[in-house]
Amino acid sequence: MTAIKDLLYVRFEIEDLVRQTQFLTDFGFEVSREENRLLARGYDSAPYIYIAEQAKGQAKFKGTGFEALTQSELERIAAIDNVAIENIDLPGGGLRARMVDPDGNEVDIVYGVSQASKLPPPFRPPFNQEDQDSPRQGQRVSFTATAPSIKRLGHCVLNVTNFRISETWYKERIGFITCDEIYIGNAEKTLGTFMRLDRGEEYVDHHTLFLVGAGHSKFNHAAFEVCHWDYIMQSHHFLAQKGYGQRWGVGKHVLGSQVLDYWKDPFGFTLEHFTDGDLFNRSFGSHKQPIEKLLAVHWGPEGSP
Repeated sequence: MTAIKDLLYVRFEIEDLVRQTQFLTDFGFEVSREENRLLARGYDSAPYIYIAEQAKGQAKFKGTGFEALTQSELERIAAIDNVAIENIDLPGGGLRARMVDPDGNEVDIVYGVSQASKLPPPFRPPFNQEDQDSPRQGQRVSFTATAPSIKRLGHCVLNVTNFRISETWYKERIGFITCDEIYIGNAEKTLGTFMRLDRGEEYVDHHTLFLVGAGHSKFNHAAFEVCHWDYIMQSHHFLAQKGYGQRWGVGKHVLGSQVLDYWKDPFGFTLEHFTDGDLFNRSFGSHKQPIEKLLAVHWGPEGSP
């Protein structure tokens, strides 16, 4: 079993932090600004789930951060690459080991980050559904405009130069197991893999990291879980009215089952809103799926981010 709790944050260098602050606020984060960086959080207890530092040149993706359940796990992973463990100079403190993956992305393993107080999530009355005896009775649907509306970071997708090398690197350190391996044409021609954390009988997201063997290194997207289905639709129209560029959605994935909506930030990075994703434990096993399943949706536009 892995001793990694979850994916905690993604990191970027951004040219214009003022402009990015506005986008992230519009996207549903609570954003705090320091002189040369900004931190964005959701309403869950993580003090930050998105970090942007002032770029010295062009904007770029820097890397990811995973939270260890124990200090011994932090020390085990740090020892693999013989990297130092250092104090974190961010809210919540804690310890960090920073490694570099085969494509040059920085991968942090952190431990001991103090949790922030949870924030009140936006409220939506219960759904009236046929099999639930219509729990919303004598009440209109209404919404609270609470910020933030994002709960947490769910997963990250990376295009990688050599899929098998990157897959081995992440599995050795993070303890991922394959959920759905994607192939093109025949089952031996692998494109990439959806990987989930191995927490034994505990249910976890369908995937926390998806590696795509694209033959080059590039950030693909990061996905953030939101408060409810209606918020995806509300935000979809709000972001369109604000003039941001949509990438894909609204739709519902076949693999992972998430309701999806992908948007580009002002610097070309893709961030996703999602809700209603699948949860599996070790007994679900590992599977192989054709690329058609990767691109397929239960409803909504077909395509890919």
